[in-house]
Amino acid sequence: MSDLGSGDEGSSSQKYQQGMDQGNADYDPAQQGQMEQELATKMLQIQSKRFYLDVKQNRRGRFIKVAEIGADGRRSQIFLALTTAGEFRDHLNAFSDFYSSLGPPNPDTVPDDGKLKSEMMLKENRRYYLDLKENSRGRFLRVSQTITRGGPRSQIAIPAQGMIEFRDALTDLLEEFNCDDHTYKPDLPDGRHLHVDNKNFYFDVGQNNRGVYMRISEVKSNFRTSITVPEKSWHRFRDILAEYCDKARPPIHDQPVPVVLGQWYYPRPAAIHGTQIRRRVPGSNDGAVGGGGGGNGNSPTQSPSYNQL
Repeated sequence: MSDLGSGDEGSSSQKYQQGMDQGNADYDPAQQGQMEQELATKMLQIQSKRFYLDVKQNRRGRFIKVAEIGADGRRSQIFLALTTAGEFRDHLNAFSDFYSSLGPPNPDTVPDDGKLKSEMMLKENRRYYLDLKENSRGRFLRVSQTITRGGPRSQIAIPAQGMIEFRDALTDLLEEFNCDDHTYKPDLPDGRHLHVDNKNFYFDVGQNNRGVYMRISEVKSNFRTSITVPEKSWHRFRDILAEYCDKARPPIHDQPVPVVLGQWYYPRPAAIHGTQIRRRVPGSNDGAVGGGGGGNGNSPTQSPSYNQL
């Protein structure tokens, strides 16, 4: 039986070509015309399929484009940040070992969904689903790429017999471009969301070969814009915002502070200069507070006017 994944790979998503790179967590159609440079490429012939592994670079950084071309000419492709490609290589090792431990294909032991082993990779707001599957044509590794906040879905299918060859080619590229996964932080803060009026702000923390960064995106209807703040400038960024917040806040002496006088509420003026304040204190025969003027429990306590304060 041939290890082909035909019929389960899905359709191509060529729109990703310019939108997915190492520093870009979102698909952006406006970037499709941007300049990019091809740094290296490898071609693999695995059974009836051809795979192209291209290391590319644009203004945001380096990434790997993996393109699959079937016997019928149909093209599918996914995009991997260099760190994601390193993690994918490690998963290929595990999937290859698992595949080697399997016996001959047996239709009676195949799960209903055809999945023999599955893993998921999560990078920024992108998810990669790795599924070793079996169907009537053989066993294959399906790699699906999705974006959590919408966007096209892209996937390729690698015949199981070619996983080792694919891994070796990927390793060569990673070694050539010095992708050291151990220099990257494994645990980054979760993204945050802020809704103000009719706008949405998203705060996403990611990392690329230049370090950790925060992408702040403003989304309104069909409009989206974002800025990227490197981690080394977060504190300065925060200090500048705090400075503007302090300048925008009214001085303390200009802010009305409520004063509770028994059952009445009065705003406190900026200063109280030697005034006498009277209020009714429940359960007390003394209706005067603050000195001056006595009272008794039988005489009603007069509410002070604003001018008395």
